[in-house]
Amino acid sequence: MGITGRRDQEILDVVGIGFGPSNMSLAIALKEHGAGAPQHPVRSHFFERQPTFGWHRNMLLPSATMQISFLKDLATFRNPVSRFSFISYLHASNRLVQFVNNQSLIPTRQEFHQYLEWAAAGLSDQVSYGCEVTAIRPVTGAGRRAPDLLEVEVRAADGTARAVTARNVVVSTGLVPRMPEGVTAGERVWHSSEFLTRFNAQDRASLRSVAVVGAGQSAAEVTRFLHDSLPHAQVTAVIPSYGYSVADDTPFANQVFDPDTVDEYYFGTEGARDAFWRYHRNTNYSVVDADVIRSLYQRQYDEQVSGAQRLHFRNLTRVDSVAGSAGGARVVLRSLLDDRREELAVDALVFASGYDGLDPARLLGEEFDRHFQRDAAGRHRVERDYRLVATSGLTCGVYLQGGTEHSHGLTSALLSNIAIRSGEIADSIVLRRTQRELGRHAEETPSAA
Repeated sequence: MGITGRRDQEILDVVGIGFGPSNMSLAIALKEHGAGAPQHPVRSHFFERQPTFGWHRNMLLPSATMQISFLKDLATFRNPVSRFSFISYLHASNRLVQFVNNQSLIPTRQEFHQYLEWAAAGLSDQVSYGCEVTAIRPVTGAGRRAPDLLEVEVRAADGTARAVTARNVVVSTGLVPRMPEGVTAGERVWHSSEFLTRFNAQDRASLRSVAVVGAGQSAAEVTRFLHDSLPHAQVTAVIPSYGYSVADDTPFANQVFDPDTVDEYYFGTEGARDAFWRYHRNTNYSVVDADVIRSLYQRQYDEQVSGAQRLHFRNLTRVDSVAGSAGGARVVLRSLLDDRREELAVDALVFASGYDGLDPARLLGEEFDRHFQRDAAGRHRVERDYRLVATSGLTCGVYLQGGTEHSHGLTSALLSNIAIRSGEIADSIVLRRTQRELGRHAEETPSAA
């Protein structure tokens, strides 16, 4: 679908903001709904600010694997016969037999990214790349607000702007890299989200001492990669905990990512929600796969045996301050064991310090955001179908893919429940459209005398 001119006259059922895996899964769900009802398709379009599809490209490290089964792809849990499943991708790539022979449920991150690229290519008519949504607002005319219509402002890479009208928007803009307070990324101070781009731009011979800060999967993987890629360098892992903690991926623990668990969390008591987080944070947050932990410990042990140690672990240690420069960084470390401070000079410093969710209020704007309810903690109230709760008579829909951990639990921004979550949003949009059209038909049909 081409969108040209200042304002597109067509009213879309859905505008998707962002085209990462979550909204890709939604596009597939909507496309497959349209295949079942070709006479009444859902009119949708997605806008992605990146020039091409890409998902965590800077963490596509050699041998890094996904942390979920290949069956938790964009579609299978919702539609096992979808042509956008991972199995369909393997078949199209003439690699299905070899994958089965490999006897692994877990693909590498590189292969899963190739799968996502393959799926994105099959949805190319649904998305405009290089386009950033800068604002969402209700449509107004003749001094009145249309309660069921939204105006979406889109800015292209060349600076031109246009407005698109839609009945619903689905916000899936991903996560925002988080740096520690007082630390600014630079030429030699990096966040893990930009790691490979920054690393590949360096002369490897100049990286004689490097450090990685963090206790999670990304921190451990970057540490292992640097140790393997820089055989001449000293590699220091700065870990706020006492070593890495293993991710609990056992069957009972993994049930917290089941689709049915979302209902138990959403409709549960505050005590139940607290128990989910207290007992099961170790399934995903600040934890590392056991094989990565073992591989790092083996490297450290082998160096102790050989007497040539260059892999160092600073446990229970935090970064107090960072002074970056073009040639490296000076880091002040503070031990939580004895509160002693130590300065470390490095040629590159990587923070695997996590991400923050993007508050939809930035897109909605302060005035429009007031029309949506927030809870006592200041978080948006969200319906079970991931739709923001309006305080006024608005009937347009603002849906969130991500940023709903407080209401929907641990799977809010994860791949584990992506197919079901997107299917629920698609079902909600289609159902509300049907209800609206039935109501309009009832108003237009004269009652029998």
